[in-house]
Amino acid sequence: MKIAISGKGGVGKTTLSSLLARYWARKGFRVLAVDADPDANLGSALGIDTTEITPIAKMEELIHERTGTKPGTVGGFFKMNPRVDDLPESLGKEKDGVRLLLMGTVKKGGGGCICPESVLLKALISHLVLYQKDLVVMDMEAGIEHLGRGTAQGVDRLVIVVEPGRRSIETAAKVRELTRDIGLHRVVAVGSKVRNIKEEEFLRNNLDGIPLIGILPFSEEIAAADLQGRPPSLDDPVIHEAVEKIAAALEAEAA
Repeated sequence: MKIAISGKGGVGKTTLSSLLARYWARKGFRVLAVDADPDANLGSALGIDTTEITPIAKMEELIHERTGTKPGTVGGFFKMNPRVDDLPESLGKEKDGVRLLLMGTVKKGGGGCICPESVLLKALISHLVLYQKDLVVMDMEAGIEHLGRGTAQGVDRLVIVVEPGRRSIETAAKVRELTRDIGLHRVVAVGSKVRNIKEEEFLRNNLDGIPLIGILPFSEEIAAADLQGRPPSLDDPVIHEAVEKIAAALEAEAA
């Protein structure tokens, strides 16, 4: 499976990404967790120290080697299809069966960036989605910048994480519009930080056709883990039951 997870900042998409990755690793899958969010926190949620990991977008020597052009260079020619198949193994850091890949972001001004950094990142994302044999969980930003039209066809599901609130619902609607533009129609939602039936019903009544496949309820364990800077415990019964149901729904839809 190739699962991309998006949503408004702060709704809990990184928490869900980490929980699903760890859950599937426990089930015996080879799991690759990809942090493609500019506000990179997936390592912390997985219990992986990323202080000594350089994001791929900042690896200037690697980018130069693979594309033929140094980052920041204006003009010139560079490879649009650089080799990336060896990068998940060589650059990833593993813990408890989950290998983390830290993408990083491309700083760009004005209107977009066709630069060596972005070309390498998009080639890598394309490889992970279309050719990587591992189960891939991608923690995306609120947009879907890393996904191109061709790559989108390989994503089994794009999960939009939503919390009970109008801003979160509005972000979900915007993400769905972006996915339609690139031909990705396999979009579902997961409710996060839901405290009661009333909040769950709010989500079901306002997602405007986006299927709600599961709920990650508000959890004191998740809140405590966030305060303490550690991964939430998968052995917490409330968390485990919720993640198990969400994972089962994704597995069934991808089958």
